[in-house]
Amino acid sequence: MKFIEFGFSPTLEEGLDSMGFEEATPIQEQTIPVILNGKDIIACAQTGTGKTASYLLPLLNKIAENPREQINSLILVPTRELAVQIDQQIMGFGYFTGATSICVYGGGDGAGYEQQRRAIQEGVNIIVATPGRLIAHMGSGKVDYSHLEHLVLDEADRMLDMGFHDDIMRIISALPKKRQSLLFSATMPPKIRTLAKKILHQPLEINVAISKPSEGIDQQAYLVYDEHKMELIKHILDNPAYESVIIFASKKDIVKRLNKELVKKGIVAEGFHSDLEQVQREDIMQRFKARRIRVLVGTDVISRGIDIVGISLVVNYDVPPDPEDYVHRIGRTARAATTGTAITFINEKDQNRFARIEQLIEREIPKTPLPSGFAEGPSYEPRKGTKKKNNNRKKPFRKFPKRKTE
Repeated sequence: MKFIEFGFSPTLEEGLDSMGFEEATPIQEQTIPVILNGKDIIACAQTGTGKTASYLLPLLNKIAENPREQINSLILVPTRELAVQIDQQIMGFGYFTGATSICVYGGGDGAGYEQQRRAIQEGVNIIVATPGRLIAHMGSGKVDYSHLEHLVLDEADRMLDMGFHDDIMRIISALPKKRQSLLFSATMPPKIRTLAKKILHQPLEINVAISKPSEGIDQQAYLVYDEHKMELIKHILDNPAYESVIIFASKKDIVKRLNKELVKKGIVAEGFHSDLEQVQREDIMQRFKARRIRVLVGTDVISRGIDIVGISLVVNYDVPPDPEDYVHRIGRTARAATTGTAITFINEKDQNRFARIEQLIEREIPKTPLPSGFAEGPSYEPRKGTKKKNNNRKKPFRKFPKRKTE
């Protein structure tokens, strides 16, 4: 379906044409007509499917048809990085539609807070916000939601994982009862459905594909003990073909140590973690996008909400605990019809986690032999690992005399 078939306003169609938007993605094709008709939706779609434009375009169209200097739409997101990305897309279209927006998130300086406060009071059309900082502004009593028509919860599953449920409900309690609500989530666990029942009115449910990696991703895995991971990542990065790399680690102390070792080797790398100030995080991300940083090392804070074309390699330094997180991590590469490589390091403890990933994506990922000169890694035996773990749990009970007499 082409964008000209949706019946957008002439100004928005002009913007789409000038920005090269021609054919809609499946999530856009299914959601845009529903949103234009004013219905609530609960949509399951992963990052990289074009879901942001699927709700932004209808909202911008409605603002273009009835422009007013007041808060029309509120978009709640889990991270500041995703908020900034969405706000940038609004600004791109805003040139044609005249829509205004403000990005509301914490971690900045006093000047940033004041800019946010002033924009909210003056009646910006769209607020893109993380829940915590928005509540801080609401505490001043200067946020006027009386004209709000649309609420969007983007990455709703991640917001609940981060503990934002109570904040979300507090914000929603201050909104007009009569509104259009749109909930987007990459996964659909019971807690999302419970939230949907609370905030949506007779929603239409839309599901776009099971969460599976792009066909353009070359997925590989190494069976390697923890003590050999550092040397293995250095060996992999010796390949000059990997020009833009993201390495995911589960803990920020691993991020810091890994980044330090890569810099020591002469690799242009930066660590991305929660200890950094917002200004530092934005600077690192801009330099990475501009290819002035070759390797970005971070936790799952960068697995969602970052849209960068041309990332050639994603490395899971350890196996993510949730199979869905694996899909989001490696989804940073092979975007916009490009190709890329995703490599996962599997130690002896993470094999059952990796088996669940293979079950989710319905394919076995090749286990690449370790390079010449590396000590042999563990065998891939996830089921055997589970059995051994259960046997260990029973051992203490064998010490009791009653057990011995039996």
